[in-house]
Amino acid sequence: MKLNGLQKILWGLAGIATLAFVSLQIWGNGRLDQPEEDVAFRAEFELTDHQGMVRTEHDFAGKWMLVFFGFTNCPDVCPTTLSEVAAVMEGLDADAVKVQPIFISIDPERDMPSVLAEYVPLFGAGIIGLTGTPDQIEKTSKTFPIFYERIEEATAPDGYTMGHTSHLFLFDPEAGFAESWPYGTPAEEILADLKEKF
Repeated sequence: MKLNGLQKILWGLAGIATLAFVSLQIWGNGRLDQPEEDVAFRAEFELTDHQGMVRTEHDFAGKWMLVFFGFTNCPDVCPTTLSEVAAVMEGLDADAVKVQPIFISIDPERDMPSVLAEYVPLFGAGIIGLTGTPDQIEKTSKTFPIFYERIEEATAPDGYTMGHTSHLFLFDPEAGFAESWPYGTPAEEILADLKEKF
């Protein structure tokens, strides 16, 4: 009888722990991979651009910032999104001067400024590539907030790839979060949303 009582307590604790774990997973995925539109945060960073200059959010004061996190060895999501960004910038015509597109690497081990200097110009549109030390990238990821992780993969360059949040973020001229779009959002939709804000 005493054993049954102990078993019930243990099963109850196990159930609570499982529920807490599932809730945490759901909350974590929602916060990191699907940013809510009403979440208030600011773009804050101190990183090195693809020309070797240290940049912060203050350098872009007065401009809307289109920010995407990725890495140069990304096989599909990153080049696709940056191509969409380029199409958006082209579609803005004269209003393009109001927007600064920014690509922040989450792979500082490989994405040094010299690597970004070869990569971001491939997409045109005045995209600025930013990178930094692992500590700087981690700090930046917590500020936005975004998720990224190294994934060992034998067939990938250098034996690993990166998993990361694939949203495109928009920040207002005061660096406050304005909107985000999930991967796969057509350039036409992003462009229409942007034009409504000007």
